[in-house]
Amino acid sequence: MKQFRQFVIIVLATATLSSCATVFGGPVTTYQKTKPAAGQPKRELRVGALVADILLFSPGAIVDFVTGAIYKPQATTK
Repeated sequence: MKQFRQFVIIVLATATLSSCATVFGGPVTTYQKTKPAAGQPKRELRVGALVADILLFSPGAIVDFVTGAIYKPQATTK
């Protein structure tokens, strides 16, 4: 019984600390981390990750916004 309880605690802690964009979105760039200055265009959200966060585990959206992983990386232009 004690092992099962420890297993449940570990699973819940892992689920609490994870979020879709942070786990599956790849590395977070400085563009995603920094807030745009006045007059600069706003950062676009990863809509799929936001929907998955809301449907699967709502506190995960908070983690994604704090880390900046919820925002799309800056598109490279040539």
